[in-house]
Amino acid sequence: RYCIMSSETFHWRCEHTWSRSAKNTFWCLLGCSIGDFGTILFFQYSEYDLAVQYIMILAIINGLLTSIALETVILSKQLGLYEGFKVAIGMSLISMVAMESSMNITDYLMTGGAILTWWAVPIMLFVGFITPWPYNYWRLKKYGQACH
Repeated sequence: RYCIMSSETFHWRCEHTWSRSAKNTFWCLLGCSIGDFGTILFFQYSEYDLAVQYIMILAIINGLLTSIALETVILSKQLGLYEGFKVAIGMSLISMVAMESSMNITDYLMTGGAILTWWAVPIMLFVGFITPWPYNYWRLKKYGQACH
């Protein structure tokens, strides 16, 4: 149902694949945002003083971990905990790192640091969604594999 095609007939016009890849990207964005934003908020409102690049590295790592955890919980309902974890850990790290990096770069460019503001968060989420979405479409279309 994912319109899998050979490399000679690959195209970007399959509405079903765009829809499915958007859902996959959304779930990844939700999982990544929990860890990413939680880390940034912790340092934003705590007494700890850490360089911005270290906060962002921690935010990216925590975003990856929470994304994998969320996907494991979702998949475990269908596959069981062990199989759900194996599928979640095998997700595309390329997509998740691109999402996390684009969100943190956007935050830095807009606020000058690792700072969550009411006006920057929606833009960060938009950039975080739009960055990996074409890759997720490509992977789903070409291989029939959901990245998230």
